[in-house]
Amino acid sequence: MSPTFEETTPPVTRTQIVRFAGAAGDFNPMHHDEPFAQAAGEETVFAMGQLTAAILGEAVARWLGRDAITGYGVRFVGKVVPGDVLVLRGTPADQPGRYDLTVTRESDATVVLTGWATH
Repeated sequence: MSPTFEETTPPVTRTQIVRFAGAAGDFNPMHHDEPFAQAAGEETVFAMGQLTAAILGEAVARWLGRDAITGYGVRFVGKVVPGDVLVLRGTPADQPGRYDLTVTRESDATVVLTGWATH
């Protein structure tokens, strides 16, 4: 295991958002109905934060080893829209066995999720 990781995702797709909504049972129209989202003041639909957390979680599992993870927590701090490419990062924290995590939108370097993992 490397002490740090960085991984860039393919662009998030509308299909990915809708499929995750089905799996999670989250059918809020903000995530799939463009006119509804725009009427609410959004530029477009956006992914549910849990999708971003799941994308990061899979990367962390590859990095630390799925069976080695003992804790995982996140905080949603920004929106992810279709077409966004995400940069996932993990670095050792001050506490042994704990890692700081971030997800950044590649296009403008905006942090959209922060978190931690332990093993």
